[in-house]
Amino acid sequence: MKITPIEIQQHQFKTRMLGYDSSSVDQFLEMVADELERLHKQNHELKETLARTRTVLDQMKDREQALQQTLMTAQQVTEELKNTARKEADVVMVDARLQGEQIVRSAEERRLQLIREIQEIKRQKISFECSLRALIDGHLKLLDMETLAIDESEDAAALLETQLSLEGPESEL
Repeated sequence: MKITPIEIQQHQFKTRMLGYDSSSVDQFLEMVADELERLHKQNHELKETLARTRTVLDQMKDREQALQQTLMTAQQVTEELKNTARKEADVVMVDARLQGEQIVRSAEERRLQLIREIQEIKRQKISFECSLRALIDGHLKLLDMETLAIDESEDAAALLETQLSLEGPESEL
């Protein structure tokens, strides 16, 4: 049974000759004591519940704070990773550009070297052709000279024969 403060203030005891009815006062006091004990227990339970709730709330606040710090740290790490990745990508791009330029330079140098080699081979070919031509011309001249010499010796032999035959048998003596 609940008893309110107003009920306590307005409660009137039955009077008897010598004062209040003691059983009525005892009964009322017992009722007030029971109600106070119940309220005290309820208050104690509520305080314990409040303390547990505050503890849980504090733990949750700590967790929330830890989660927020973790989230902020994760965001910072993510940003740092992004920045590092961008820097590494820039370095890779610069390296690739330098390597590309070096490859192009090397290819250009090789191209120029090949052009020089081709020109040298052409020069050697022309020189060889000229030497071969000169050799062939020399051999042709020698052949012409031999043919001329043979023709001259045939002419000389024919002339000699003619002279011999003109002189006739007399010359045999």
